[in-house]
Amino acid sequence: MSTETTNAALFERAQAVIPGGVNSPVRAFRAVGGTPRFIRRAQGAYMVDAEGQRYIDYIGSWGPMILGHGHPAVLDAVQQAATEGFSFGAPTEREVELVEAIIEQVPSVEQLRLVSSGTEAAMSAIRLARGATGRSLLIKFEGCYHGHADALLVKAGSGLATFGHPTSAGVPAEVVQHTMVLEYNNVEQLEEAFALQGADIACVMVEPIAGNMNFVRASVPFMTRLRELCTQHGALLVFDEVMSGFRVALGSAQSLYAELIPGFRPDMSVFGKVIGGGMPLAAFGASRAVMQHLAPLGPVYQAGTLSGNPVATACGLATLREIAKPGFFEALGAKTKRLVDGLVAVGRETGVPLVGDCEGGMFGFFFAEALPQNYKAVMAGGSERFNRFFHAMLDRGVYLAPAMYEAGFVSAAHSDADIAATLEAARAALRAA
Repeated sequence: MSTETTNAALFERAQAVIPGGVNSPVRAFRAVGGTPRFIRRAQGAYMVDAEGQRYIDYIGSWGPMILGHGHPAVLDAVQQAATEGFSFGAPTEREVELVEAIIEQVPSVEQLRLVSSGTEAAMSAIRLARGATGRSLLIKFEGCYHGHADALLVKAGSGLATFGHPTSAGVPAEVVQHTMVLEYNNVEQLEEAFALQGADIACVMVEPIAGNMNFVRASVPFMTRLRELCTQHGALLVFDEVMSGFRVALGSAQSLYAELIPGFRPDMSVFGKVIGGGMPLAAFGASRAVMQHLAPLGPVYQAGTLSGNPVATACGLATLREIAKPGFFEALGAKTKRLVDGLVAVGRETGVPLVGDCEGGMFGFFFAEALPQNYKAVMAGGSERFNRFFHAMLDRGVYLAPAMYEAGFVSAAHSDADIAATLEAARAALRAA
């Protein structure tokens, strides 16, 4: 093997021409240390790096690869679409088919607009919510990530209902002056924020299952009160399901809350990842009454040259058709639960505090005594142990997210043998750490 094809050599080469050597920050391994793996190819549940090392993949392109890599039905659809044309800048029937397939599974959405990224979808949803309500104030929660639009790059301040301060250079303070950041799963803060600012709140954007502080789900009391307050004050409840959409259930996370809270549904929804099957594709949707404010029908402007790209929609549509088959999510959820239950058992066996949670094909684990309920609890500890564990697992051919703040993903392609191998690697890694 020549030195030019090693991960280290490629990373050095990349750093000369790409900021940090990566095109998305978490790929740089800054949180865990070491050299990023440059992936050459992937198939099924596995990825192979530039040095020929194979890994069991629990990133799945950060969620989209719910079927695994290179699923035959998806490949066939993409190849056929590519022969017909990469992009037209004009409508296609497949766009309509994909939107219909999404709406069929998500009763809260009557109309949908396709875009190219989760950031674009979340940004557009907020603009639409503000345009539809005539209000400016946005509430988000610490630890929930909704893309890198300026108004969303905000960290919570100290104390209740503190207006955020930018957490990125290049974002003027005045851009985030209408963004309020609250603590996830804190009903008291939520109630006080609406009592103080209810008439000015355009929308509340929330990840129902947060995947960027590892895996933390919104409690039923919190979600129930959030729905009540939004309804009472005329604010729109926006579910960011870029990560959880069609990943935790066929009807997405909102279907799980609808089973637990009578009559529950969000006012707007944001999707990405799985609906594109690994291609750049996302969407935002709501009722007709809300969506009619969007151009060309209304005054809220949004556009995109590659929105509804014909190859991306083929990939997404083929993926949705596969996951809609009977028994798919039951099998996927059982597989994911075996993994998480196994990790918890291995932690108990080795004397390491370890807890975990999962839903559908999405999971998380923490080196802690109890499941965290908010960002502060997630950040309370365990990073050094996680970093050691991450590298020990990587050395044993298991690729986890390179940060303790990220959820993990299981695909339909993961076998019982893959799960068993992962648990055996975890047992050895925890003993070594």
